[in-house]
Amino acid sequence: MATEKAHRPPLDLYGLNARYANATYIAASKSKSLEKVETELLAIKATAEKSKPFASFLENPLISRDLKSKQVEELLKGQTTPVTMNLMTTLAGNARLNSITGIVDSYVMQMKAKRGEVEATIISADPLNKSQEAAVKEAMKSQFPAGAKVVLKTEVNPDIMGGLQIQIGDKFLDLSVGSRIEEVGRTVV
Repeated sequence: MATEKAHRPPLDLYGLNARYANATYIAASKSKSLEKVETELLAIKATAEKSKPFASFLENPLISRDLKSKQVEELLKGQTTPVTMNLMTTLAGNARLNSITGIVDSYVMQMKAKRGEVEATIISADPLNKSQEAAVKEAMKSQFPAGAKVVLKTEVNPDIMGGLQIQIGDKFLDLSVGSRIEEVGRTVV
């Protein structure tokens, strides 16, 4: 029972993609290849996003499951861990290769949680310089558990006119000038 808990994914994710991602996480944990599997899955996802023929292969329902399984095995043989190979051949056999992007995203979420990483997105009207980015990161530390590693992504959206919009997981804080103007407009009318 103790070994089971040691290999359990850190997050409770649900849905079809999460089922495959959780099973892959457990298998990778047991084989001590969590990071290697993450790297391989991210490479497969990147290839699917960049290569039209590969994406077409993944999504084509006209290719039989057996043929897809054999082709996936030939393609990945000797290049991936047994865990990644097992995931890909299982997906091919279950006609779920078209779900690989969502499965990889779920696996990466599990890995970020394992590493204690918390992702935050800062949206500003103009690009933030390094000192502004550092100030925002420092101000946000109180929003995270102690010891969490903040992975800060910045985006630029001129439509907010000024200020910031902050997304932390499923929480959204809107401190933009555009939303304040909209708020005042609603109260005046």
